Amino acid sequence: MGERDQTAGLVAGIDVGGTFTDLVLVDTATRSVRLAKTPTTPENQSYGVLTALAESEVDLAALDLIVHGTTTTTNAVLERKLARTGLITTGGFRDVLELGRRTRPAPYGMKGVFRPVIPRDLRLEIPERMDAGGEVVTPLDETALREALATLIAAECESLVIHFLHSYANPAHELRAAEIAQDIWPNANITVGHALLAESREFERGVTAAVNASVQPLLTRYVDRLRGELEKGGYTNDLLIVNGNGGMVSSRFVGREAAKTVMSGPASGVMAAAYTGRRAGEPNLITYDMGGTSTDVSLIRNATPAVSSEIEVEYAMPIHLPMVDVRTVGAGGGSIARVNDAGLLEVGPDSAGAMPGPICYGRGGREPTISDANLLLGRLDPASLFSVDSPVTMEAVAEIFTTTIGAPLGLDAMDSAAAVIRIANARMAGATRMVSVSLGIDPRDFALFAFGGAGPLHAVAIARELGIPRVLIPGRPGITNALGCVVADLRHDFVRTLNRPVETLDMGDVHAILAGQTAEGHALIGKESVGTDRIDVHYSADMQFVGQTHLLRVPLPGANFDRDTLQSLFEAVYFERFRVRLPEIRANLVNLTTSVVGVRPELDLSVLIDRMARKDTLADARTGTRRVWFEDGWQNTPVYRRDALPESATLTGPAIIEQMDTTVVIEPGDRVTQDRDGNLIVEVA
Repeated sequence: MGERDQTAGLVAGIDVGGTFTDLVLVDTATRSVRLAKTPTTPENQSYGVLTALAESEVDLAALDLIVHGTTTTTNAVLERKLARTGLITTGGFRDVLELGRRTRPAPYGMKGVFRPVIPRDLRLEIPERMDAGGEVVTPLDETALREALATLIAAECESLVIHFLHSYANPAHELRAAEIAQDIWPNANITVGHALLAESREFERGVTAAVNASVQPLLTRYVDRLRGELEKGGYTNDLLIVNGNGGMVSSRFVGREAAKTVMSGPASGVMAAAYTGRRAGEPNLITYDMGGTSTDVSLIRNATPAVSSEIEVEYAMPIHLPMVDVRTVGAGGGSIARVNDAGLLEVGPDSAGAMPGPICYGRGGREPTISDANLLLGRLDPASLFSVDSPVTMEAVAEIFTTTIGAPLGLDAMDSAAAVIRIANARMAGATRMVSVSLGIDPRDFALFAFGGAGPLHAVAIARELGIPRVLIPGRPGITNALGCVVADLRHDFVRTLNRPVETLDMGDVHAILAGQTAEGHALIGKESVGTDRIDVHYSADMQFVGQTHLLRVPLPGANFDRDTLQSLFEAVYFERFRVRLPEIRANLVNLTTSVVGVRPELDLSVLIDRMARKDTLADARTGTRRVWFEDGWQNTPVYRRDALPESATLTGPAIIEQMDTTVVIEPGDRVTQDRDGNLIVEVA
């Protein structure tokens, strides 16, 4: 694809969710926006992407840039639909991926199921060994390596992992093994452990490499297929893919480090939230993204999303690459409600997904969901539901609620729906506590940023539950993840393990490592075909007290600092987290990390609002009244069209505010205002 510098023009952001594929098309020259929302096509996500582009009626040849957030790798990992992968490792260590950290799949009891990413028969050992200092203990047996490669090729492995003990300290054996493998292996799907993650922990480094190799062919095929279809349609520029760290990378390079795209979709939404909050004067946010299948929550402080290299996607699945720290619960609009064998009401984690979907979408769904409950309680307008195949009557939905939930619990349809909403809100409030209260953070010091197709339906109730004083609802909540694709920056993260006490560090080595990471980041951004306003560099260290196992991320003031500064910075972060000082214990520097960010041009978010649709008065924006259920009972509630709200609109709940991509529920007593970007600011009563 083309190498043209893309700093402005016609930019499309496309996000694939569990239920819908969203598109936002921004023309920075004319300050116009086009939106599209189509059902996700799980069998081949590119179909949904192409359909969304077709719905927007854009000429692909006129597009300057497409940025895409994908769930291809995330779904593959969670569903274990992975490419057949082989592993070659140090003699005696092939079971590291399975032994893990001696934790259990379930916290109570002795039962649980765990499947390693690579099965044992495809994990082969060869003679070679480095010690922790990087000294050769056993030379690399190249004959055994060639035999192992031949065995894995004969076993029809599509990808290869080379993962040797202590390669972070000395990668010579891994580099030589990769050199030999490149002459023998039938394709380019070779992952070398230290090159992806230079971390000391063998289990985490091995799993990360195994995940990368297992999704590499899947992502490469998907991206190549999508890029080919776009080229057929006339698109000639670069296709960028959002990484899990919230940055972007060219589709030409994304397959090399495919594991970095895990959590791509949720990350793009968090980046949009940080961007929107900064412009709105709300730099401290708890993000709340409720879609069709799940709810994702994250923390933003000082307009900067929390990024972690300690993410565990599921049990025994640590992917130790920098990713936006997102916590997920299985509660989305399509989450199924049922009465379990103990006679208790459960909501999620199973979802009706895009097909058959909730009952109200008329695609054959017969199990009650959160969306169906909102419909029965008057929060959703049956005439305004998006992408309904065959309309279903309210009576039909109520009958299913009565039969499946009401009868076992002794409730009618409406009380059953209310119970579903209460349970769902409790689960989502619990997820929000995971990124705030559980980390010693008071949610009352933050605003709740509500987005996703279903987020604004529940946000105010959750904010009240947690004591959060304000809710910020962006102009286009249902396509915020797609917007994140448009505003995301280019970003490359680097990690290097030292694992030494601070008092023994060679500070010259520390400075040289950070300088080298910075130079590599600049070089990678220079290869991209997308223009940036500037390049920012952020340094940090993963540190601990000697003898501890957990790590704390310590921001660094630059690439050059002295030993005393490093020690005092760590002690300050430790005290902030645990409120205790331990001056008698030595500090240990485990990892040095550098993030190089190519900052893209500013986007005026007010273009997302159609100013021509705005009315002069609040009364003109009102479309009617309907009965809506709230915690204190049913109320006749005014309904407004969001696009028609006056710029200076102020109202007090109860109210329903409807728009193309979502419905906003304002509870009784809550006060709503609107800012210059069209964000709704809800002051929780």
